[in-house]
Amino acid sequence: MKSAIEQLSTYKSVHLNKNNLKTHFVGIPLIIWSIFVAFATIRFQLPFQLPLLESNEISFASLFVVLVMIYYFMLNIPLALGHLLFMLPTLYFAEQMAMQDNALWIAAAVFVVGWVFQFVGHYYEKAKPAFVDDLNQLLIGPYFLMAELFFMLGGLKKMEQEVTKLAIDKRRIFENNKQASSD
Repeated sequence: MKSAIEQLSTYKSVHLNKNNLKTHFVGIPLIIWSIFVAFATIRFQLPFQLPLLESNEISFASLFVVLVMIYYFMLNIPLALGHLLFMLPTLYFAEQMAMQDNALWIAAAVFVVGWVFQFVGHYYEKAKPAFVDDLNQLLIGPYFLMAELFFMLGGLKKMEQEVTKLAIDKRRIFENNKQASSD
C-alpha cells in the first residue's frame, strides 16, 4: 500500500492551482453526498443485530463508509479522525435523503453539478484529474481535502512540506513529459 505522503503528493501534483483547489472544496463534498444517497438506497439485512442500531438493516452507504474509514485510518490517524467528523454527518443526511421520493434523481443532479465543479477546476489547472492514471485517487480526493484543511489550519506541517515538495517534483515530470510528447 502506498503511504499517505505518496498518495497525497500524487493527488496534489495535479491540484496546485488555487482556483482548482477551491472548486474541489465544493465539487468533492457534493459528489460524496450524492454517492452516499445512492448507496443508502441499497439496504440489506444483517444476520445479527449491531449495537446502537434499532434493527439489523444496514445500508450499503454505511458499509462503504466503514471500509473507506478503515483505509483512511491505515494511512494517517489524525486525518482519518478529521475525516470522520465530515463523513458521519454527511452519511446521516444522505441516509435521510435516501428515504425521500426522487432521492436518486436529486443525487444524480448533485453528482453532475459536483463533477462540473471538478472539471472547471481542472480547466484552471491545465492538468487531467488524478484518477485518470490511478482509480485509487478517487478515494484520495476527499482525503486530500481533509489534509489541505489541516494544512490551512497550521497542522501537520512536516507532512505538508513533504507532500508539497513531492507534488511539485511529480508535476515537473508530468509537464516535461507533456512537452516532450507534443514536440
